[in-house]
Amino acid sequence: MSDTTKEFEKEVEVSGHLIDSLVLTQIFNKIMDLKGEFEVLDFKIGKSKTDSSYIKLLVKGSTKDHLHTMLDHLHEYGAGPVSLGDVQVQVSPKDMVVPETFYSTTHHPTEVYHEGRWLLVDNPMMDKLIVIKKDRAICQTIREIKKGDLIVVGTEGIRVKPPERPRAGLDVFEFMSSKASTEKPIPSIAKRIAEDFVAIKKSGGKIAVVAGPAVVHTGAADSLANLIKGGWIDVLLAGNALAVHDVENALYGTSLGIDVSSATSTVQGHRNHMAAINEIFRAGSLAAAVKNGRLSSGIMYECIENNVPYVLAGSLRDDGPIPDVITDVVEAQIMHKDYLKNVDMVVMLCTMLHSIAVGNMIPSTVKVVAVDINPSTVTKLLDRGTGQALGVVSDVGAFLPLLVGYLDELSPSVS
Repeated sequence: MSDTTKEFEKEVEVSGHLIDSLVLTQIFNKIMDLKGEFEVLDFKIGKSKTDSSYIKLLVKGSTKDHLHTMLDHLHEYGAGPVSLGDVQVQVSPKDMVVPETFYSTTHHPTEVYHEGRWLLVDNPMMDKLIVIKKDRAICQTIREIKKGDLIVVGTEGIRVKPPERPRAGLDVFEFMSSKASTEKPIPSIAKRIAEDFVAIKKSGGKIAVVAGPAVVHTGAADSLANLIKGGWIDVLLAGNALAVHDVENALYGTSLGIDVSSATSTVQGHRNHMAAINEIFRAGSLAAAVKNGRLSSGIMYECIENNVPYVLAGSLRDDGPIPDVITDVVEAQIMHKDYLKNVDMVVMLCTMLHSIAVGNMIPSTVKVVAVDINPSTVTKLLDRGTGQALGVVSDVGAFLPLLVGYLDELSPSVS
């Protein structure tokens, strides 16, 4: 074999639950899809449910560029070169500008090999950058980059660990087939999610909720308010619409003018959401409306009364928006990321774009439940990278009361 041909080859290795998670199949398929070749040099299969498997491959390309393309794709499955050098870095030339060969992150747990040791990347998120600061590797947005920062480039010295399917068996969050199916037993799933709520809170974990206005429209506002009151929720992430319709419901019993209890339209009800906005402007804020007694029930009321933080992110569609809404999208994004650090579960309730945005801000190790009556909403979330999400195709107005009921049976309150 000529030296030239050897330049187009590279030994790579990967370990983990390769067979159960179908990682090995995906690696082989990817090489073949890219018209490359491979040779198995070493293969060890784990003999017990807790043992990992290991494989070493010789990957062969037709040119250097072809080989590098394959290696970049295999990197996403956790496969990397056998011989690793230090991670490569280049200096940022100016604020919010990075070298052209920057490494774009995944939301999987990631390590970089720097100065002889592995550094775990802090708070991995999708489509961000890795900055080396002394003995830390930090995931940051491009807006956070400062001139002179050391930016990770290329894929050398980077190790990614995709989610795995353990041989010990599945729970409700792990590798469910056809995750967006309408045929899954919703009560059973709600009970399993409730059990996970209890386990997370008992271990001191945190649960975030991302909610759209359909929570109020479908009559589930009381259920979400009860979750907050019961101490199950650690942060609420929403927009102007959820807060406005929640206030409208609390003050007038309607949502977009429809009586929530009877599902009938009301006389001049179309003005109720504007009246709700006016009441919050009159008070000065949601907290002020609670303090003066004008707002005495609902989702936002329970957040304020129980010191549960909330972030209301504005949009072009907003009426008002009420004073509590953050209209600077960059500021809202920063607050979302801060509150999402170290959460153990995110429950996404009938809001597609907000859910996708939040999914991009959390590691793949965070459990995600996405509830929506439209299967395509859940599918879009999965397709945009939040592959660990459990899709619950259900009317949120039916699902949330079920969840609250099971939580009351398992553990009435954690507050």
